[in-house]
Amino acid sequence: MSDGIMKRMGLIFRSKANKALDRAEDPRETLDYSYQKQLELLQKVRRGVADVATSRKRLELQLTQLQQQSAKYEDQGRKALSLGREDLAREALTRKANMQSQINELEAQYQQLQAEEEKLTLASQRLQAKVDAFRTKKETIKATYTAAQAQTRIAESFSGISEEMGDVGLAIQRAEDKTAQMQARAGAIDELLASGALDDASGLGRKDDIEAELERVAGGSDVELELARMKAELTGGSPAAGPQAIEQGGRPQDAAPQQQDGPRINYNK
Repeated sequence: MSDGIMKRMGLIFRSKANKALDRAEDPRETLDYSYQKQLELLQKVRRGVADVATSRKRLELQLTQLQQQSAKYEDQGRKALSLGREDLAREALTRKANMQSQINELEAQYQQLQAEEEKLTLASQRLQAKVDAFRTKKETIKATYTAAQAQTRIAESFSGISEEMGDVGLAIQRAEDKTAQMQARAGAIDELLASGALDDASGLGRKDDIEAELERVAGGSDVELELARMKAELTGGSPAAGPQAIEQGGRPQDAAPQQQDGPRINYNK
């Protein structure tokens, strides 16, 4: 496998890992972690200040003891000199001089520790101010992020509801179209069954040939009766004879006499 393919695979892997980390990362947790680290650093600085202050206090006690001992040697030398013991006075002053060199050395160390303590104290105060400011900013960012996250969820919920309502609207439209189509089909089938163009496979409501012919004749008789009535009115005859003549299959002139001068009308079908 060539180096180019390996580099490309490495780039793809890093990019996917970076995306996975972005999805898994919670800014609020990152801020809390950073704040915790700053608190730990501040605690270390404070412990450093306390250690330096402890060392300074220890030197201060040693200096006090050495200064007291130096003063004691001076008193001893003065007392020995007053007693005429110059040798003892010289010995006491020699010890005082040796002790003074120690005192001077401890005073130098004391001043260094005091300066270091002041620096650490100032650094601790500055760091404390930064930590307090970061904490305020952290809480503000966390609140803003939480609000934005809630708004995003609400927006996504509304988006999902809108999509679902759109799907429901399409389903309702399809149901209405299908219902209208079925109603139209049912009406068309009823019309075809009524006209006889489509046989009723169930046998329900089917009419045989005799019944259909009787209905056709009855319908034709009604027309003929109405026609006879209208003709009788025009000729001055009685319309009552028309129905009886039609039903007997005879002619209207058999039931009522026709005028001799009038034209003969054939009432046969």
